[in-house]
Amino acid sequence: SLTSAIGEVHAHTLVRSLPSSVVEVLLPGVEIGDEGAMLVGTFLSSSKALTTLDLNGNKIGDSGALGLANALKVNGSLKKLWLDDNQITDAGAVGLAKALEVNASLTTLQLRRNQIGDSGALGLANALKVNGSLKKLWLDDNQITDAGAVGLAKALEVNAS
Repeated sequence: SLTSAIGEVHAHTLVRSLPSSVVEVLLPGVEIGDEGAMLVGTFLSSSKALTTLDLNGNKIGDSGALGLANALKVNGSLKKLWLDDNQITDAGAVGLAKALEVNASLTTLQLRRNQIGDSGALGLANALKVNGSLKKLWLDDNQITDAGAVGLAKALEVNAS
């Protein structure tokens, strides 16, 4: 894993150099931003081997989250996606939720310390009603109120996983 900022500019070079057989990409805190996240999403779309993707603390906002969400719709290998400490709001969370409605491989999604509110939580709740693979969803330190929490709790009542 890298420990210093590479930024969006160098993210392109890094992602293009990843072998298709890579199983873990650990890039916490390297500030790839939205553009870098979208590039990683492009890689994820075609990857058949990647199981763990750590993008914690990367200044990823909604457009980056949506790029990753689009990749999740077609990827069947990723098990763990870590997006803690980013700038994802309700729009990004809803995009990820729509991906969870069709993705059958992801078991862990970490979204701690973002800017997700009730509509994002309710989008994720709707996804949980149909998703059968997700086992762990981390949402602490967001902007979710009782309304969002109740929606998530009700979804868990019908979720089989």
